[in-house]
Amino acid sequence: MNEIKEIILNSYTGYFNYLKNEILYPGWDNYFYGLIIISLLVWSLEIIFPWRKDQAIFRKDFWLDLFYLFFNFFLLNLILLIALSETAAHLLNRLLFSFGITLEDLKLFELNDFPFYSGLILFFIVADFIQWNTHRLLHRVGFLWNFHKIHHSAKQMGFATHMRFHWMEPVLYKSILYIPLAMIGGLNARDVIFVHYFSIVIGHLNHANIGWNYGKFKYILNNPKMHVWHHTKSIPNKYGVNFGISLSLWDYIFKTDYVPQDGRDNELGFIDDHEVPEDFLAQELYPLKL
Repeated sequence: MNEIKEIILNSYTGYFNYLKNEILYPGWDNYFYGLIIISLLVWSLEIIFPWRKDQAIFRKDFWLDLFYLFFNFFLLNLILLIALSETAAHLLNRLLFSFGITLEDLKLFELNDFPFYSGLILFFIVADFIQWNTHRLLHRVGFLWNFHKIHHSAKQMGFATHMRFHWMEPVLYKSILYIPLAMIGGLNARDVIFVHYFSIVIGHLNHANIGWNYGKFKYILNNPKMHVWHHTKSIPNKYGVNFGISLSLWDYIFKTDYVPQDGRDNELGFIDDHEVPEDFLAQELYPLKL
């Protein structure tokens, strides 16, 4: 038990110091200012090239979504996620050790054995496929859908809607990603920063008020004109469509794609979305009351 307490304490102090250094000492690999720069650039594109021209620059829930963006990207790690992740990883390693194996024994290959950019691309593809499947689970499993409703309660979308989600979602994503990514280990945090930046850009654009689909690349990259159908209130089945995170490729392969026409004026949300409260704290508690 003392070992667990020490892991939790070190996680809090370690991430607090990391976040402090992120704010005080900017650098090219700085997530804090990287997120701000990406957000400002995509917001500027919304202002210059608005798709829904009657949508205000400071749209409905703009400030709520902006708070979600910083809360889920930084504060959640400090409050819960890093400590929980470190503790879970420690307990998993102990469980595996009790069976006489380690994560190293489960490793299929080292990404460092590949040329650098090939390793990054492989990491990105594997992680995105796992997240695509996790996203489908959020829609198909009733208990998980209750948490995902927070993201789908947005009635107007903009770049910051990307980060509007309940804290249970990253817990689920990280839990499911942990072992598969450990099995193809080898890259450190500085290596994959390009992947994370790219994912943030695509995620922001997918939710932005921009009518882009990237032409022929729409069959590879998720895009705003495709993702708006994922948020549309009236869809052809009860589980949803277009589950792509960064890549649309999986939806086209597994026939979950749906872009019947221009969806600019689609009503967004889901059946009974009026039941979701409008303030942050109430939204965090809402799934726990169902």
